[in-house]
Amino acid sequence: MEKRGKSSRLILLFFIPFLIWILLQFIAPFAIPSNSIENLSGIVGIADNEHFVNKLPWPWDAIYSSGDRLCHQQAERSFFINGNQMPFCSRCTAIWLGFAVGLGFMVFYKIKLNEKFLILLIVGIVPIGIDGIGQLFGFWESTNIIRLLTGLLVGIVCGIAIALIIDELIELKIEKKKKIIN
Repeated sequence: MEKRGKSSRLILLFFIPFLIWILLQFIAPFAIPSNSIENLSGIVGIADNEHFVNKLPWPWDAIYSSGDRLCHQQAERSFFINGNQMPFCSRCTAIWLGFAVGLGFMVFYKIKLNEKFLILLIVGIVPIGIDGIGQLFGFWESTNIIRLLTGLLVGIVCGIAIALIIDELIELKIEKKKKIIN
């Protein structure tokens, strides 16, 4: 890992939308009257709460509608702010937050794509797999803190991976230009 001489503008362009997205998720429960969203439990991929979400003002309707379609939103697996359930469950919220953290880190630092990153990738992904499989087979019921930590780990690693891909594409473009010039 090395500090970038100058921050990466392209990675910054990816980071900003993720930062705005996660901030809106945390602001949304405050933008709605207290104790008005108590249980959004549903099924991933289905708009279970359209009747409620469509009554929300913009942009909160879009935030909660995204959560409705992309997340199970089980109340017992979600955080509550201002007496309102957050748009995504604790693990999904942490994954989105991790994306922003990973990309934000990579705006200022550069990581080489090597075996050390592979180890980082494994360390970041394995805990969410263990926790998910353990819950699936009924060995345990995970807590929101464990979901937060495993989601944050995988989100950070994925944010870093996206930035690494961007860095690699930039390097390929530079190499291609050098070959054309020579």
